[in-house]
Amino acid sequence: MSRILQNLKTFQTRLQKAKIIFTQTRNFKFAEVVQEPSQPGKKIGPLGWFLLLIPGTTFGLGTWQVQRKKWKESLITKLKARTSSDPVELPHSLEEIGKLEYYPVHVQGHFLHDKEIYIGPRSLIKDGDAATTSSLISSKGRNAAHGYLVVTPFKLANREETILVNRGWVPHKRRDPKTRTVGQIDKEVDVIGVIRLHEPRPVFMPANTKDSNCFLYRDLLQMCETTGADPIFIDATDEFDIEGGPIGSQTRITLRNEHLSYILTWYCLCGASSIMWYLHFIKGIKI
Repeated sequence: MSRILQNLKTFQTRLQKAKIIFTQTRNFKFAEVVQEPSQPGKKIGPLGWFLLLIPGTTFGLGTWQVQRKKWKESLITKLKARTSSDPVELPHSLEEIGKLEYYPVHVQGHFLHDKEIYIGPRSLIKDGDAATTSSLISSKGRNAAHGYLVVTPFKLANREETILVNRGWVPHKRRDPKTRTVGQIDKEVDVIGVIRLHEPRPVFMPANTKDSNCFLYRDLLQMCETTGADPIFIDATDEFDIEGGPIGSQTRITLRNEHLSYILTWYCLCGASSIMWYLHFIKGIKI
């Protein structure tokens, strides 16, 4: 008896959650039980609130990339403004020189070609950015896929200092000074160059080889130790280009700026995860 009562109670509970639709034919009546769709859950559990962190975090990252994009564009504008400003005389104080990175300066003196060193391999810089393979062919016929920067000690006139001047880029086959003797000027010259400071070793790049005249990056202290020059480094502009010599203006002022793609990525993830969260936890739709 108790089992029958229990079954009746269970059936009554199911009827309360179901809708009974009666249909009638000529001789029979049929009852069809249609289960009503489940109502969206109004209570959001701990998991739901935790998953809400996904759209919140991606929105924050997208907004952060917007700020990064503004900062990078402002930095690029400042660098271009510095390199295009009028050249000034090289200051005597190293502290003052350290505040003038990317500013052009004017120096006068003569090169010490016997102490020439190199940085590379390097791609040719054209208009402030790495040149493409097709643009490496110049009107003077100096072309190659990669090459080296020629850095030569420069004894200043009427001053005690000897500085380092990045004369420019040469293809690999013309790294040897004997292949470009025309460009090895011995007389006193005027040079306009952009001040550059010490470059820390990039991540994953091997350290420069000690006692070598070829450097992988601009380690100013080690270069000065090798050449005996003072810790002052400038990139010569193309105004000093000489037929048969290195190609000047090898100062890279175009910085990597891919923040727009990051912005789109994070905001799209935010939108997609927000919609999925709303449909599942608010509308009760299984995803």
